[in-house]
Amino acid sequence: MSSSAPHTPTPVPTWLPRLLGFFIAVGPAATDMYLPAFPAVEATFGTAPGTAQLTLAAWFAGLAVGQITQGTLSDRFGRRKPLMVGTAIFALATLGCALTPSLGWLAVFRAIAAFGASSGMVIARAMVRDLATGQHAAIMMSRLMLVMGVAPILAPTVGSLVLSFAHWRVIFAILAFYGATCSFLAWKVLPETLPPEKRVHLGFRAQMDRYVLILRERTFVTHAAMGGCSGFCMFAYLAGSAPVFIQGFGLPPAGFAAIFGLCSCGLIAGSQINARLLPRVGLSRMLTIISRIALTGTTTLLVLAFSGVHILPLIVAPLVIVLSCQGFANGNASVGALQRHGAHAGSASALMGLFQFSLGASSGLLVGLLTDGTPRGMAALMFLGTLGAVIADRLRPRP
Repeated sequence: MSSSAPHTPTPVPTWLPRLLGFFIAVGPAATDMYLPAFPAVEATFGTAPGTAQLTLAAWFAGLAVGQITQGTLSDRFGRRKPLMVGTAIFALATLGCALTPSLGWLAVFRAIAAFGASSGMVIARAMVRDLATGQHAAIMMSRLMLVMGVAPILAPTVGSLVLSFAHWRVIFAILAFYGATCSFLAWKVLPETLPPEKRVHLGFRAQMDRYVLILRERTFVTHAAMGGCSGFCMFAYLAGSAPVFIQGFGLPPAGFAAIFGLCSCGLIAGSQINARLLPRVGLSRMLTIISRIALTGTTTLLVLAFSGVHILPLIVAPLVIVLSCQGFANGNASVGALQRHGAHAGSASALMGLFQFSLGASSGLLVGLLTDGTPRGMAALMFLGTLGAVIADRLRPRP
C-alpha cells in the first residue's frame, strides 16, 4: 500500500497535545482509579478474592469492541462528533457502575463504559496522524503520552484517597464527571482535523475490505503486534498488581498507590526520553532496543517470582524498568503501524486498538485465574507479552 504524499506538517497549537492527552487519559484513569478498591468491591458483593478482576477483563473487552467501531465512525463523520458521543456514553455507563446492584451488572456497565471511552483513545491517535507523520508524529505522541501518563499516577492515589473517607461507588461518580467534562470539551474546544473532503463513506462490505487490505500490509501487522504484546504485558500488570501488593504483601491501598505511581513515573520518563532520543536513534532501532530491555526486565521478574523471593524492592525494581519501556514502546509502535495509512488513520488506529485490547482482555482473565497472592501469575504473563513483542520485532520490515 502506497504511503500518502509528503506534506509540510500542519502547525499544531501547543495546547492541542495536552487536550488530546486529556481525552486519551479517560482510559487509564477509568482502568486504574478503582484498582485499590478490588477488595472492597468483593466484600460489598460477597464474592471470592480475584473476582473483581473479571470487571477489568470486561473493561478491556469493551475497549476492544469500541476500538474497531470508533475508528470507522471517525473516518466517516470526522473526529469531533464521535468523540463527543463516545465520552457521553462513557459518562452515563460509569454512572451505572456507581449504582450497580451486583458484580455482574458492574461488569456489564464497565464494558459499555469502555466502548465509549475507546473513542478518546482511537480518535486522539488518529488526530495525531492527521496532523503529523514520521518522527514529528512520534515526538508529538511522546508529548501526548506525558499528559496521558499522569493518569496512572494520580488515578490509584485518588482512588485510595476516596476509599479513606467514602464508599468505592464514589470513585465511579468522579469518573462519570470526568467523562461529561470530556464530552463538553470535545463540543466546545476541540478543532476538527479531518475535513469533509477527506472523510470516507464506506458500507459494511467496503469497510471489511479496507480492514483486510490494512491487515495484508506487513509493516502495520508487525508494529500492531508489538503494540498488542506490549499491551498484554501492561494489562497483566494492571490486573495483577493489586492482589500482589495489597493481598500478597499486605500493603494498604495508599502503599499500593505509591508503588503504582512509581511505576507510572517510569512510564512518563520513558516517553519523554524517547522524544529526545528519537532524532538520533531512529524509530525502528528504538523499538528493537526497548523490546530487548523489556524482555530482560520481565525475565528477571519471572526468576524472582518463581524463586519465592518475597522482598518488595526486588519485585518493584524490574516492574519499574518494564513500565519505563512501555513509555518508549507505546507511541513508537502506534506511529510505525499508522505511518502508511494516512488516508484511513481511524480504521488503522482502530485495528491496532483491537489487537491491544483483545490481548488485554485475555490477559485480565488469565491473571484473575492465576491469582494466588504471589507475583508468579503476573510475572509469567508479563514475560509472555514481552517475548511476543521481541518476536514481532524480529519479523518487522526494516527501513
